[in-house]
Amino acid sequence: MRPCVAVLLPQSSYRGDDLLAAAARVGVDLFVASDRCHVLAEQWTEGSLPLDFTDPDGAARSLAEAVRPRKPVAVLGTDDQTAVIAARAARLLGLLHDPPEAVEAARNKRLSRERLRNAGVPVPRFQVVQLGGPIPDGVPFPCVVKPLVLSASRGVIRADGPAELQAALDRVGRLLRSPQVAVRRDAELASVLVEEFLPGPEVAVEGLLTRGELTVLALFDKPDPLDGPYFEETLYVTPSRHPEELQQAVARATASAARALGLTHGPIHAELRLTGDGPRILEVAARSIGGLCGRALRFGVGVTLEELLLLHALGGPPVLVRENAASGVLMLPIRRGGVLREVRGLAEARAVPGVTDVVVTAHADEELVPLPEGASYLGFAFARGETPAEVESALRRAGSFIEPLLDPKLPTARPR
Repeated sequence: MRPCVAVLLPQSSYRGDDLLAAAARVGVDLFVASDRCHVLAEQWTEGSLPLDFTDPDGAARSLAEAVRPRKPVAVLGTDDQTAVIAARAARLLGLLHDPPEAVEAARNKRLSRERLRNAGVPVPRFQVVQLGGPIPDGVPFPCVVKPLVLSASRGVIRADGPAELQAALDRVGRLLRSPQVAVRRDAELASVLVEEFLPGPEVAVEGLLTRGELTVLALFDKPDPLDGPYFEETLYVTPSRHPEELQQAVARATASAARALGLTHGPIHAELRLTGDGPRILEVAARSIGGLCGRALRFGVGVTLEELLLLHALGGPPVLVRENAASGVLMLPIRRGGVLREVRGLAEARAVPGVTDVVVTAHADEELVPLPEGASYLGFAFARGETPAEVESALRRAGSFIEPLLDPKLPTARPR
């Protein structure tokens, strides 16, 4: 009998196909729970367990009850919200997993910053601000406004002075009150984090925790400067070109942050700024890298990230090292809003030497919304090469060919 792993797939997930393929190769039966959405691969919509992800306790109980007869060996979340549900369901099932309280702290920027600061982990100076109230005293400029529970740079805005800060707070407040976000029914939607802006390049760490021990799977450089006013992710390239000593400092800071948060077992994705005073933690999420970015990684002889996560869930140690080749991903940005009609330049982008694939995840007739209000990308481009510089060059050239054709969004008719 093949082992069973329960997987939670949210509305925004593109990873259904990759997980299904990984499960077939590893020899795992997947029990899928979702909120049933057109984004999910067609074969996942039939037979999956429908859950209300806005009710973490209820979703965890329903999932544990439904999957218990299958005797699962693990429960995996695929984003910040489902990671919380997965941890709670795993506890109910008596499975090895991160403590739910730690996963919730990692997801919530206020709790995360407080735990890290109290543990002596260097973080930016910050304070929590109630929306609709006065601008607090003592805000260091430049600063960054961040919603407490959104991810992927959504609602993150830099402000260089009091007037810009007020405008940013008003704009983030409108986003958090929008129907698409308010449906989350999260008490933290009434507050935001205001923290000092830290200059310096960013890096991302992909890792696995095994009973408290961190294995770094990949360290991604982010070659594009992320200085604001918005913080759209674009290029991820690995291996890192930073000095080895600095890379080791990044790994130590990430491990310290995971311990401070109480994370012990499962995937983590960390974001750090490399300041003049050393690496500074921006976030440590109790999940793997989002979107289709995991396709940029291979381990051992062609093992995918999803396969490695399933092998780890089965109890195997993360002993596989990343492939020798350099690799990377370009998250195709949404520069302006409108209704998508078609995407041009795909053939030219795919023909760039080193590019291995270009995937458009947006759908025709879908409304595209740029950051800071937007929550998705146009798609992803992937490349491999002998050096990180070759990969970066290939991805930039591929991106230069991509041109989305948009129609303006029609104004909403007002009721008479």
